[in-house]
Formats: sequence, structure tokens, C-alpha cells
Amino acid sequence: MVVKLEVRRFFCDAPDCGRRTFVEQVEGLTTRYARAGPGVKTLWRSVALTAGGRPGMRLCRSLAVPTGRARLLGQLHAPEVPARSPRVLGVDDFAFRRSRTYGTILLDVETSTPIDLLADHTSETLAAWLTEHPGAEVICRDRDSGYSRAIKEAAPDATEVADRWHMLQNLSTAVEKTCHQHRACLHKYALDNVDAPAPPTAPPTALLPLTPPLDSIPATPLMQRVTERYAEIHRLREATWTISAIARRLGLDRKTVRRYLTTDLDVLIASARDRRPRQIDPYRPYIQQRFTDGCTNATQIYREIREHGFRGNHQAVRLYVRSLRGGTAATEAPRPIPSPRKITSWIMRPRDTLSSDEQAQLDEARIACPDIATACDLARVFTGLVRDRRGHLLAAWVREAETNGPDPIRGFAGFLRQDWDAVLAGMTLTYSSGVVEGHVNRLRQSSGRCTDGDPSGSSAPVSCCDRDHHAFRP
Repeated sequence: MVVKLEVRRFFCDAPDCGRRTFVEQVEGLTTRYARAGPGVKTLWRSVALTAGGRPGMRLCRSLAVPTGRARLLGQLHAPEVPARSPRVLGVDDFAFRRSRTYGTILLDVETSTPIDLLADHTSETLAAWLTEHPGAEVICRDRDSGYSRAIKEAAPDATEVADRWHMLQNLSTAVEKTCHQHRACLHKYALDNVDAPAPPTAPPTALLPLTPPLDSIPATPLMQRVTERYAEIHRLREATWTISAIARRLGLDRKTVRRYLTTDLDVLIASARDRRPRQIDPYRPYIQQRFTDGCTNATQIYREIREHGFRGNHQAVRLYVRSLRGGTAATEAPRPIPSPRKITSWIMRPRDTLSSDEQAQLDEARIACPDIATACDLARVFTGLVRDRRGHLLAAWVREAETNGPDPIRGFAGFLRQDWDAVLAGMTLTYSSGVVEGHVNRLRQSSGRCTDGDPSGSSAPVSCCDRDHHAFRP
């Protein structure tokens, strides 16, 4: 459709006026210096946000509204930052470049509207922003101590709300650490019950992996790398390096550095081994059972497990059968036990989502270790408090955890005490950081469509709330 528009032109006779002529504008259709109408600009803006530069340019050509990539990305304008902070402010960090450079995103939680992006995630930067934009009554944040310091300094009257999801994540870490510390109990229980009636035989792919004792794990490059990294991180920490400085030095995420500082070496090694299972691991119980039945031919066993989905090579089976011949394994296969991470997932999930087999294995783990049973009971009670927002019962739970809980759970309870007011508000009020996390995901997905001119090569995502000038690299 072609619109032929006839408008009036006005002239200015003032000698000191820099403009000689003025053209009449049609509201809703034309604007000064514009070469496209509002409808086309809206379409361009949507395409730019969705597809970026060059892909968006090709899409616009197909939609019969052709334009260049620079003009397309030029439609991404940021709204003005309000003079006052919204009543409910959400704060979270995001990565310009993962493990290297982080920024801070600020949102109006009640309207789910982005407010501003900050260049870093330091407490000083956030405190300066809160000082310039007063008015926040409730501030939703994660458990970052830097944000807490900034809020106490610049907005002391605001109510801090700790994010509930992060609380459950911290609890899950404590439960998994408990399971790691008591892996010996699970192995002892499995060995003590070798003569117990075995459940009906299932296909090898349905068997859980056997988790060998830590002292039986052979030295591998992965274990050596974990050990060396653990020693290096602790050496730098003893030299008074900060967590952020260690992360930059070693090219790691701050969360990884903190985990190496707060976790025992044997737990880290076990976790690394659990994350890198070998292809033969799920089939070890079956191979041990066949070996016990008298089949010592590695080729025959290899053919059998191939029929059940094994995709490894013959050499792995031959070496494992050789270890059985050498007497390094028990004459009878121990009952398979789940990994600490698997047990943790069963504990943290609602009971009605567990299958009968998962519930049975969890019950066996509880019988094998009283500390795991205690951690399970405490974790389920705390999860119920968080999901139902029964913050008035938190103090009683913390006292119970500090009195009867295993060491990791007691540490988690002490961690809650350090941020008590924010934790209590998070378990009482309806506000949370969920909407903030959603916008962080959008920032991550938009990374690479527009990036800032950082010479270090960091990729800075652009959103509708970014006020800075950006050099476009479609």
C-alpha cells in the first residue's frame, strides 16, 4: 500500500533562527527526519530483538520491509531510568563474559519491567545507584553478601528478601555433602546384605552404578587435575587472595572457587568421578553376576551386554573381567547403591514424584546411615517451610538442625543465621527473585546480537534497559 500525503510547509522569518522551514507532522503517521512509519519501526524493533542484525535484515527483506542491519539495530532504544527506585526492586548479577566479567540487573518486580543495568556487581556500584534513586521499600536479592552490604549502606530502611530458590539450592548442597561424607555407610550396608534376597533381575541398563570406595579409585588425569586445582586455590587463599582474584587468576567461576574452598578434597574427587561415569559402570553388577555364575569369557559377556545397549569397546570389558579374575573384586557382587547426587535428588523432590523403586532405594539409604536419615527429615521439613512460606517455624527448625543435624546441615543452619532477616522475609513474603532470573536468562540469550566495544572481547548483552552506547556487531 502506498500512502500519498500532502502536508503544509511553514517558513520562519526570524533572522537568528537556525531553522528556515518547518513541515507539518501527522500524528501517529510521521515524525521529523523519519523515513519509515511507526508500524514499520515497531516491526523492525521486534525483528531486531528476536533475530539480531544480519539475520533480521534477511527476514525484513522477506517481509517486504527491507532495511540495513545498522538501522535495524538502531531501533533498540532504552527507556529513561526513573528518578526514584520502584517500590519492590529486584537485584541479581549476570555474566557479560562467564567467569570473567559480571554486571548487575535491576528490575521492578511488581511490573516485571527492567530498570537499569550496572557495569559490575560490586557493592559500591549498587550502593551509588540506590543513593541516586531512593524509594525502594522491598529489595529481592540472592544470598550475595556484596549486595547485602550495599543495601544496608544506601537503603537501610528497605526490607531485604532472600531468594527461596537459592535457599533450597544451598540446602541441596549440604545434603549432598552429607551423603558424600557417609558413602562408607552405604558400602558397608551393601556388603553386609550380599546374602539378602535379590530383587527380580532387570535389564543391565536399569541397574544403578556401583560406587567404589574412595581409596580404590585409580589415579586418573581428572583426579590429578582436581587435586592440583584444590592445592592451588588453597595456596592462593592462604596468601590472602580474594575469591574474585583467584577466579580471575585461574579462569574459574567464583562459585567453583568457593566450592573448592569449602569442600573436602575427597568429596571433590568423588563428585568429579560421579560426573564422569564410564560407559561400563552401569553394567558392572551384571558382569559381576555373570562372573559369579561361572562365565569368565570376556567376549561372551561383551556380546551379552551389547544386546542390552552397551556402546563401549571390547577392551573395557576384557580389563574389567581380568580384574575380577585377579581377585580385586568380591566373589559375590555387592548390591548396587545410588550415588550421593542421586540420593540428594530423591530427598529434595516431593515424595509423590518418586517411583516405588526410588522410594525403596531411598529407604535403604536411610537405614544404612542414621545421619542421611536425619538430613532427609530436616531437608523435607525445611522444603515444606519454604514452599508454604511458614517463616514463623524457621527458628525451631534451625535449633533442631544445629542440635541434631549432621555437620553440613548445621553449617547450613548457621549460614541462615548470618542473613536471618532476609531469610525470614523470603520465607514469609510473596516476593521472590524469580522474575529477575527470567530477565537474566533473556540477557544471556541475547548475548552476541549486540556487544559493547570492550577491547578484551567480552560479550555484553544488550536489552531494552541498557542505557549505554553500543557498537553493533551483527
